[in-house]
Amino acid sequence: MKKNATDPQAEAARAAATLAQLDALTEAGKLRRLAGAFARFLATLATLGHAPAPLLVAGALLSELEGRGHSCLVLADLAQDPSAQLGWLDGEWAALRTVAGPLPKKAADWRNLLQACEQVWPVGDLDFNQPLVLDGERLYLRRYWRDETMVAASVVRRAGTELPVDADAVRRWLDRLFEPRPDARAAATGPDWQKIACAIALRSELAVITGGPGTGKTYTVARLLALLFAMAGAGQAHGLRIALAAPTGKAAARLKQSIDQALDELADKLGDTLPLRELAARMGAARTLHSLLGARPDTRSFAYHAGNPLDVDVLIVDEASMVHLEMMASLLAALPAHARLILLGDKDQLASVEAGAVLGDLCAEAESGNYAEDTVAYVQAATGETIPADFALRDGGALAQSIVMLRQSRRFGGPIGALALAVNGGDSDGARAVLRAGPLEHGGRVHWIEGATPQDALALAVEGRAGVPQGYRDYLTLVKEGPDAWGGDYTGWVRAVLRRFEQFRLLCAVRAGEWGVAGLNEAIEARLDAARLIRRRGEWYVGRPVMVTRNDYATGVYNGDIGLTLPDPQRPGSLRVWFADGDAIRSVLATRLRDVETAFAMTVHKSQGSEFTHTAMVLPREMNAVLARELVYTGITRAREFFTLVSPNAAVLGQAIAERTQRASGLREALLR
Repeated sequence: MKKNATDPQAEAARAAATLAQLDALTEAGKLRRLAGAFARFLATLATLGHAPAPLLVAGALLSELEGRGHSCLVLADLAQDPSAQLGWLDGEWAALRTVAGPLPKKAADWRNLLQACEQVWPVGDLDFNQPLVLDGERLYLRRYWRDETMVAASVVRRAGTELPVDADAVRRWLDRLFEPRPDARAAATGPDWQKIACAIALRSELAVITGGPGTGKTYTVARLLALLFAMAGAGQAHGLRIALAAPTGKAAARLKQSIDQALDELADKLGDTLPLRELAARMGAARTLHSLLGARPDTRSFAYHAGNPLDVDVLIVDEASMVHLEMMASLLAALPAHARLILLGDKDQLASVEAGAVLGDLCAEAESGNYAEDTVAYVQAATGETIPADFALRDGGALAQSIVMLRQSRRFGGPIGALALAVNGGDSDGARAVLRAGPLEHGGRVHWIEGATPQDALALAVEGRAGVPQGYRDYLTLVKEGPDAWGGDYTGWVRAVLRRFEQFRLLCAVRAGEWGVAGLNEAIEARLDAARLIRRRGEWYVGRPVMVTRNDYATGVYNGDIGLTLPDPQRPGSLRVWFADGDAIRSVLATRLRDVETAFAMTVHKSQGSEFTHTAMVLPREMNAVLARELVYTGITRAREFFTLVSPNAAVLGQAIAERTQRASGLREALLR
């Protein structure tokens, strides 16, 4: 690779000063240690002198942004001041520029500089397995470039593979699977997007069904399953291999429970026409994606991959917004070429904790529809529904023909729904109006504690508020009563305790500080201990809720699982942690769980895939880099019946609603190539 001519001694001095400045930023908490370490790794790869200081800056920032969910570094952002994106103070970027400079001020100049570095592979040039990849105007870690490229190619292929469908037969079955709608209702609410989603999902190997809470995603997919069984025919339906999966154990259990319930209701309706109960039983339990793919301890690889594909014909993945780029690449690689992939999720929820925003990129144009003329005609023939002209203005390509957005919420029509809509639409005034009217107009369904103190949050967590399911005192009272109150039925008592705990949850936007997970968990524990609701004499105690923070294959618990610590009925003095898997429960000795944290308070991110009768969300006193519209929306939509917002500073709500989560990614562009 060619090198820019420069003074070797000056270049070495700038590189050393840059690494020192990156270390200073790391010590100040502005960079992950991994970011500085990656810059040093790039420096060790220099064989033609010293690594240019600008390369070390770009490498460190790329590594840092990957840790914040971005899959790449956009050169245009690098050419400007990335302080806001990184959450840096004024002057921190200037200080780095000073020691590493001169840094390019145009994207084109950055591209010229980077493509001349031996640590960078410019796509289309000779590939020496360099750690960095320069693809057009984006710089990648090689692994994420590979994953993004693979996901784009697989999605485009699957969406573009049109399968033969008997539209008349589909119409006959859909008319039986869906309740007829009165003309007046149909005119008022528009087409039946649930029915349209079922028909469109038959036409290709990829279907994406997106929509907010209460729009009936699992209701729809249950009817889609029945339709797939029916269209397979009596001789083939029993051999149809269907798998259900989700990113977390909680989401997987909810998916299976919802689909089983919906199929059971359909079985009563259809009678002997289709053996739905038998077919549903053959599907087995829903699994986490890690379990489905055969995760292996201490490695990123899976048992199932392109060389050893999954044994499935249809794979349904719920809560797809939580699926990060690397996992989606692994999933697509392990899926047989003939299999259908059906993704369910809310495109407006928070993206995955790890890098990528796959569902958001796939559904970038979902609201517009962009259905082609032949899709509109097929939908009319297969469902009797007419796609409005506003959603068929132009051909959005093969991917758009595989995506359906469900637009009518049947559960969130009240104040929680109005609040979620206002937040999602960026209407901070509307959101505040709904919250402030809650006690008077909405019967306490929504409530706002403005100017809150930490004591307000603690009182809410322990005692709840008037007229709604109580706080943690409620389940801990049941814990103190013990199984004797249930006639000695230990299992029945455990189930009741777990159900009671799921009534209420306190969610935080941030982890650190008195308004974060760490501070509030400690304060809640102290308050409960003082009230004699728990007896905290060490790490483990009866009643302690814990969240698993790392997959543990030996014990069968996974990142995000939440359990309750209760006495071991077989070993007096020992404790077990009980987890709910739908209607089933399972337990693990507390001493075997290594990677857990107390979970009276949890982050909004970790709450995805869960719902609680009463959800309380705590915002910090000051605006934070993680605060954005998607986070507030996700927190609100975890509430089934009651929602409480706790905020010490009312202005932070408006600031958060005004911010949109922007993740650097090349996937959306790659899907259109």
